Amino acid sequence: MRPPLDLSLYLVTDTRLCGDRGVAATVAAAVRGGVSAVQLRDPDADARTLFCLGRAIQAELAGTGVPLIVNDRLDVALWLDADGVHLGQRDVSPETARRLLGPHAYVGLSVSRPEQLAHVPDAVDHLGVGPVFPQSTKPDADAPLGLDGLALIVRASPLPCVAIGGIGASEAAAAVKSGAAGIAVVSAVCGQPDPEAAARSLVHTLRKEVPA
Repeated sequence: MRPPLDLSLYLVTDTRLCGDRGVAATVAAAVRGGVSAVQLRDPDADARTLFCLGRAIQAELAGTGVPLIVNDRLDVALWLDADGVHLGQRDVSPETARRLLGPHAYVGLSVSRPEQLAHVPDAVDHLGVGPVFPQSTKPDADAPLGLDGLALIVRASPLPCVAIGGIGASEAAAAVKSGAAGIAVVSAVCGQPDPEAAARSLVHTLRKEVPA
């Protein structure tokens, strides 16, 4: 059996926000600050570029125990032998991902409305719930759920949920108080001048809400 994925501070990469530092170096700094999982996301990259980026991230994650999850692109996840994949509602089915990646991979699924919980298959390990707040990194995202919407889905979900969408230092505590197993962040780390310090600050906030 695969161990549960530590969703406490889940970093989703953004190539543009990482800027001149680069994605791999940003990930390395964020992991030093306490990031527990990394999702490779770049919807504008072709498969080869995404694969090379994934390899660079894997080199930084080697020996840390922090898993690499690939957003949407099951093909790239397979080429990388990544730790898992995160899928949207319109991506390849979780059942297909599970069959191809095997029993030890993590399969996440995005949920933005309570009614989608009725269609979550057994192949899924955890849910990404959001956007919780207004955000700018995913222009095609659904309308924000708000904290009440997040809490409603978390209570009804049979699976652990990670809150995503517009979550920074000032929103982190409220998200976990709503019952989420953790927070997924983009600009709160990738867009900061010191990703390590930003991640460490978020970890400190989360630990005050959910003591170890």
